[in-house]
Amino acid sequence: MTGLERFMEAKRREVEELERLGAEKLRPWRGERPSFSRALARGGAGPLAVIAEYKRASPSRGVICESLEPEDVARQYKEAGAAALSVLTEERWFHGHISYLSRMASAMGQGGESRLPLLRKDFLFHPAQVAATLATPASALLLIVRLTPSARTLRDLRERAEKGGVEAVVEVFDEEDLALARESGAHVIQVNARDLASLRVDREACLRLIEKCPPKAGELWIAASGMSCRADLEEAAKRGFSAALVGSALMEEGRPGEALAALLGTQEAEDAD
Repeated sequence: MTGLERFMEAKRREVEELERLGAEKLRPWRGERPSFSRALARGGAGPLAVIAEYKRASPSRGVICESLEPEDVARQYKEAGAAALSVLTEERWFHGHISYLSRMASAMGQGGESRLPLLRKDFLFHPAQVAATLATPASALLLIVRLTPSARTLRDLRERAEKGGVEAVVEVFDEEDLALARESGAHVIQVNARDLASLRVDREACLRLIEKCPPKAGELWIAASGMSCRADLEEAAKRGFSAALVGSALMEEGRPGEALAALLGTQEAEDAD
């Protein structure tokens, strides 16, 4: 069984439970959702905007850091200069939970202007999962082309999310994925350097894709996986990415705020002061 198949299997029971409970009847979040795409377009302290991730574990690394609560990490990332936060909510393999979205939003304050936008990162492929996301303060959700290899399905899920005020980040791995994402009308494209079937990372493949198929007008591109140092951010920015999603490299030492500040170069500025 491939990595992607394992993830799908882990989510099927969740989808069945959401359908049983009537997820479509969940009360949508009524608070303000900070704009995810505007936050990335504004950039940040580093070469490009950084989406800092709360990531407790992964199938490739095992437990990464479970000693820090989501509230602590949200505050650290905000202070260190993150443009947005990615929150892993998958339970079995990544030890996440959908409640982390509300907890991290609350930790940053109630006002929309005081909060960083949150991306729900999970394996989402069903309308019930979109409905469940709309009941949280997430500003964006992740849709992976290889989980929904149909432009019509992707478009339907994206439009359901956008109707509820949540942006869709559509993840691709290669040219075929990108063509399908564009056919579905995706505006925010995330290129994952990690092949979800084999779990291997190939950063050069990610960079080659944007070079061969540059962003079209209105598209915002995010580089994900394998981003661990400032040189990685600079190279991604040089190739045309607007943002980078960084997770393991920030969480692995248990000091995510310090790690992000060092990555962005803000730590040096603070030390100089």
